[in-house]
Amino acid sequence: MSIFWPRNRFIAAAVIASFVAIGASQAAAQPGLQLTSPAFADGAAVPADFTCTGADRSPRLAWTGAPAATKSFALIVEDPDAPMGTFIHWVVYDLPPATSALGEGVPKIAHLPQGGMQGVNSFGRVGYNGPCPPAGKVHHYHFRLYALDSAFDPGAGSDAAAVEEAMRGHVIASTDLVGTFSR
Repeated sequence: MSIFWPRNRFIAAAVIASFVAIGASQAAAQPGLQLTSPAFADGAAVPADFTCTGADRSPRLAWTGAPAATKSFALIVEDPDAPMGTFIHWVVYDLPPATSALGEGVPKIAHLPQGGMQGVNSFGRVGYNGPCPPAGKVHHYHFRLYALDSAFDPGAGSDAAAVEEAMRGHVIASTDLVGTFSR
């Protein structure tokens, strides 16, 4: 019996290596949910036009790789470097599953024309309000996109906490695009 053990171990290792290679090629073929913006690259500075020092309009965002089971999307933009704790700059939820982008300068209204809702940010306003940190250090702005397995409506005027609570248990994919800004 011990004569065959090295050979069986070799066959087992070859089979395992084949499964690992197949899994790796499938992972490479399906990169998952990805969020990009033509305004800034991941980790790069957010242009002034999309901040309180400029026009303070939302940047164009586009995404790919959403799971087939996606029933809606949500987007939360936050600054974890804010002096008083995480500061929310934008809350968007219940975007239809066919949505793959938000255009530049999304109107600051609760009900979006293409479907979906905008919630209340930490400024106490509906819609996008861009980076506006105190003078000093660089802040990081996380544009977090979530693919959800259901549509939901936590109610008009919802903030990030209400949206996150409604999403609990329904996130099937997420991605993060980070921009920086300082004054």
